Amino acid sequence: MSEPPHAHYDYNPSIAGVVIAITMFTGLLGLHVWRLWQTRTWFCIPFIIGALFEIVGYSARSANHNNIYSFNPFLIQTILILLAPILFAASVYMFLGRIIRTTGRTSYSILRITWLTTVFVTGDVVCFIIQLIGASIMGNGTSQSTRNLGSAIIMTGLVVQVMIFGFFLAVGIIFHRRMKRGPGSKGSFNWEKYMVSLYIVSLIITFRNLFRVIEYALGDDGYLLKNEWPTYCFDAVPMAGVLAMCESWYVGNLGFASGDHELQVPIA
Repeated sequence: MSEPPHAHYDYNPSIAGVVIAITMFTGLLGLHVWRLWQTRTWFCIPFIIGALFEIVGYSARSANHNNIYSFNPFLIQTILILLAPILFAASVYMFLGRIIRTTGRTSYSILRITWLTTVFVTGDVVCFIIQLIGASIMGNGTSQSTRNLGSAIIMTGLVVQVMIFGFFLAVGIIFHRRMKRGPGSKGSFNWEKYMVSLYIVSLIITFRNLFRVIEYALGDDGYLLKNEWPTYCFDAVPMAGVLAMCESWYVGNLGFASGDHELQVPIA
């Protein structure tokens, strides 16, 4: 006797919520594409890919409206909405390296500037792979134990990402303090404005990751997975806020230090 179909939601996914999310991310995607075309600020490409992940993810979620047993849309939305912030984080990590280079004070960084981006982006890739594996196992799980395993793997990836962000913020804060105490930036670059926005964006992404850790820790019977509104309030809206704030990061010559000849490092 075959098992009854597994319901992937404890509620009927809202079309209104999906439409609002897709509208937000589509508008922000258009803004980022336009700014990228204007400035050729290539390190921001992950913002665009992440926005596409959000749009496709929420579009797939709409296919589960009145059809909570459909597996493929559920798996697509689970993976893409979960992974999009990791792509945003990649640009955040690269942005700090460009701020430091542009100030001309690379010696103030506790990590060698040539390693800074590599260290954090490598960690980001590891988190991406861990969470992708976890989401695939959880989504394809035919038993509760398998789904619990996938959830545990996802939580591991999220916790590692939070730890990496903590170290990243420490690197940024130490650089910031040294800049305030030392001679400061070479030239008139307003580095502090960008550092503040970097902190805010980093904290928003960390907040979202902590929400996801709690969500998966509570399990299938937890309030956060049994109700839809937390996904929009604590994931969709904060990530839209990140994209909105990072629009100002499209500065074409960022990475060229005034007074020295360190060149911008492309992401390719």
